[in-house]
Amino acid sequence: MSKWIFNIFIFPLLYFISILPFWLLYGFSNILFFIVFYIAGYRKKVVMQNLKNSFPKKTDKELNLIAKEFYRHLCDVIFETLKLYTISEKTFKKHCIYNQEAINLLNNYFNKNQSIVGVMGHMGNWEWGAMSHQVYFKQLITGVYHPLSNKNFDLFMLNLRGKFGGNIVSMTSLYKELISLNKKNTPTTVGLIADQTPPPESAYWINFLNQETPVFVGAEKIAKKFNYPVIYFSVTKLKRGYYELNIKPISENPKELADGEISKLHTQALEENIQKQPAYWLWSHRRWKHKKPENI
Repeated sequence: MSKWIFNIFIFPLLYFISILPFWLLYGFSNILFFIVFYIAGYRKKVVMQNLKNSFPKKTDKELNLIAKEFYRHLCDVIFETLKLYTISEKTFKKHCIYNQEAINLLNNYFNKNQSIVGVMGHMGNWEWGAMSHQVYFKQLITGVYHPLSNKNFDLFMLNLRGKFGGNIVSMTSLYKELISLNKKNTPTTVGLIADQTPPPESAYWINFLNQETPVFVGAEKIAKKFNYPVIYFSVTKLKRGYYELNIKPISENPKELADGEISKLHTQALEENIQKQPAYWLWSHRRWKHKKPENI
């Protein structure tokens, strides 16, 4: 897609959607849900297989209900993410809140100018969860992202994610950026969404949702290299359009833990998050497309 087509046709449409009130956005989300779930059947086989493997004790009726609610939620997340482009900080804070205990614990780090590694999953609205740090805390967040293949949408998403400030960098530039921040004595929160699918040979393997699962070790490597405490950020959906964040400390002294331990602990924290609200994880992702190599 050429830049001029995007700027003349696509961007105005996305901007128009973003300025709509929530009640109208959710009306469009309902229409999208009907199309995606009942007509297109987007990745239904993937979703149902993932659910069956993850919850072998649940009945087909229970799994179908989770799947249906997942698709409703996924459509909401799409429109909620677009809403970020024009949402005010005041409105955002009404819809995305932090547990007070989590605020206190995080401020204990930030008041000491302590950098941390913050780990999330594709749970609840992960885009809102990632951006919430920039709204609630003064400490710089260095958010890690994977560039999109379409440069126009990539730029759009970068502008959206940086709306409230923050430091958004690609994974390939992360180490260089963290070394630079260290030299400047600038504390930061390294923001990582760690439940994507890594190459099987370089992954840490764990039993996650009743399946052998590869886990990215990036969060662990960064934490050990810089000795940053690791914190898991959980996202709970309170009701439609409202989320709450809480945290779970994973490791205060990463260098003291055995290799793989941090990866195991933050993945277990994500599993607990999913078990409480199973419909709100990204089940359409091909999370288990790789099998564990025999030599690992």
